[in-house]
Amino acid sequence: MSAVAPGVVAGRPVTPEARSGAAARARRLALTGGHRRSKAIRLLVGAAIAAAFLFPVWIALVTSVDRASQVFVYPPHLLPSFDFSPYARVWRMEDWPMYFENTLFISSVTVLLALSTSILAAWALSLGGLRRSEAVFRTMLVALIVPGESLLVPNYLILYKMHLVNTLWAQIVPFGASVYGIYLLREFFLGMPRSYWEAARLDGAGPMRFLCSVAVPLARPILLTVGLYIFIGSWNSFQWPLIVTVSHSVQPIEVAVESLQQAHSVDWRRLSAAGVIATAPLVVLYAFIQKHIVAGISRGEGLSGG
Repeated sequence: MSAVAPGVVAGRPVTPEARSGAAARARRLALTGGHRRSKAIRLLVGAAIAAAFLFPVWIALVTSVDRASQVFVYPPHLLPSFDFSPYARVWRMEDWPMYFENTLFISSVTVLLALSTSILAAWALSLGGLRRSEAVFRTMLVALIVPGESLLVPNYLILYKMHLVNTLWAQIVPFGASVYGIYLLREFFLGMPRSYWEAARLDGAGPMRFLCSVAVPLARPILLTVGLYIFIGSWNSFQWPLIVTVSHSVQPIEVAVESLQQAHSVDWRRLSAAGVIATAPLVVLYAFIQKHIVAGISRGEGLSGG
């Protein structure tokens, strides 16, 4: 039985190039296998986190369409029974459409007002030539660390002096400016190429025309992100409307959902159905606008990178 000499395969010598190529293929296979394992682990962890967040939502959805005899069974009933009578009872409530109209009006006007003030403030603090803009901007950022609860009493007193308590505008005016929006838009305006502004000036465009015709359209991804953030916050607002409103005619949907909880008993099916109805518009809005935000931000990153 003859032994094969090292560096010889089937009677042929193995060249250094062949050895390095085999080693490179082995490294690529190892890296590919490690990448696949890492991707699988990330997917599993992401799925576990998503399941933890979505499980309460699923329980509320199942409870809203369960039969009354299955609401308190143990272990919990995880499959829906498709009994939609709680939704019909909620929608037949006398004031329910009015609560929806109030919430839609409050959220929409708050978004428009906050975006308008954010655009103008960000422009003044970036390219508008405001004196000591950096000091003003840093002072404004302090508002981000102030707890919202500490502003409840001052805001209420101001609105009381303005005779706006128990009105729709009492739920809009305190949120008509967004430091978060000002910060994002200012950074975007500062990152715009200087050549855009110079070209616009050569064409005879003034600052406001450049802002409305060039800067704001380019900032669309930021506006969508900030607008969605403000809309969700306004739609889900509960504490402030509960404080400044008394009449049902000006209250939003979150206060209406809370009013379904009675002192001695709670119809959990109807309460869950009301919660699902109140949340559904936000889910639909986010699903519709998400791709525009991602695509717009990617385009904005490419612009600032160029």
